[in-house]
Amino acid sequence: MARAFPFRLILVVSLVLVALAATGCGRKRYDNPITKDTLQPDKVLFDKAIADMERGRYEVARITLNTLINTYDSSEYMAKAKLAIADSWFREGTSSALVQAEVEYKDFILFYPAMEESAEAQEKVCMIHYNQMSKPDRDTRHAYRAEEECRQVLLKFPNSKFAPRVEQLLRNVQEVQAGHEYNVADTYLRKGSLGAATNRLQGLADHFPLFSAADEALWKLAESYGSLGDRFEERTASVLTRIVREYPLSEYVDPAKEKLLAMNRPVPEADPVAMARMKYEQENAFSPGTFDKFWGVFRGKPEVRQAAKSGTPAADPFQPTIPLSVPAAGGIGGAPGTGVPGAVSADVTVSTVQDSTALDTQPDARLNRQNQPDGQTPPETSSPKPQPRQP
Repeated sequence: MARAFPFRLILVVSLVLVALAATGCGRKRYDNPITKDTLQPDKVLFDKAIADMERGRYEVARITLNTLINTYDSSEYMAKAKLAIADSWFREGTSSALVQAEVEYKDFILFYPAMEESAEAQEKVCMIHYNQMSKPDRDTRHAYRAEEECRQVLLKFPNSKFAPRVEQLLRNVQEVQAGHEYNVADTYLRKGSLGAATNRLQGLADHFPLFSAADEALWKLAESYGSLGDRFEERTASVLTRIVREYPLSEYVDPAKEKLLAMNRPVPEADPVAMARMKYEQENAFSPGTFDKFWGVFRGKPEVRQAAKSGTPAADPFQPTIPLSVPAAGGIGGAPGTGVPGAVSADVTVSTVQDSTALDTQPDARLNRQNQPDGQTPPETSSPKPQPRQP
């Protein structure tokens, strides 16, 4: 009897799996089926393709859908069929399949921009790159693509049901981007490259105010400006003021106030809107446990649970700022507080020559050797004869 027990258990489990497969409980249901009950041939083809897709037979489903499109070119299910083809590639999930899915979704949006499903198609394109994002210390290509595609949902379909979810996805993506900039700035600080570090930290603080470590980035920025000398005192005070005003619940507020008082600068009041936002973030903050910290090293996906849950994400793509060591263009003298002694003009202008005899009357740097006697060199360009080497 003891030996028969495993066989009976396997038999029971097999029967349960067969029953689930027969009832369809083991399938992943399709999100956009056609609920109309009809036996039209194009509807029959569509239902068959969806059944194959739910069973993971994506290639067979695409063949059936293409048959529908090519055979019934005036079918009312044409748009649904094109969207289902894109969804089949999306569900397949391989790298090449996701590339093809993005192409199909873009085509659907191009041909059917007024349909409600176009917002869903754009959201799926956003998810294609969002799901492929790497950690902040790795390649950020998919993070910037995800930001671009998610922003298109908010721009083209601001009233769709996907807009609130995509807005949070955009905050998550910008958390990864800001983390990348913070890591680069921290590397420059450890190397002692204060100019490069301040450039990265300033761009981070200006473009990603919702970053979970934005207050810490501002504090490091103030310390970096202070280390660069007294000529950056104005910038140091401005950064400290921003910490007190925009991040009133930060642990760096009290040290920032002390530094402002030591510099004889006024201490600002906290912004009430910023105060309310930080309270909400602290109430809904994610606190990683020991398990999260341990497995975070091995996890390939970025940690976005610490991203902001409120606030408007940055509306424009991130553009690195010009380092302070680069002279300002367009005038004489550097910008106030930068310590740049002078500016360099990089403007290039083109104008018509007014005096057509200038080439004949003024000396030309490119001397015409054809007018010189043979074997002679103009005095301006003649080179000294080589001297014999001394023994």
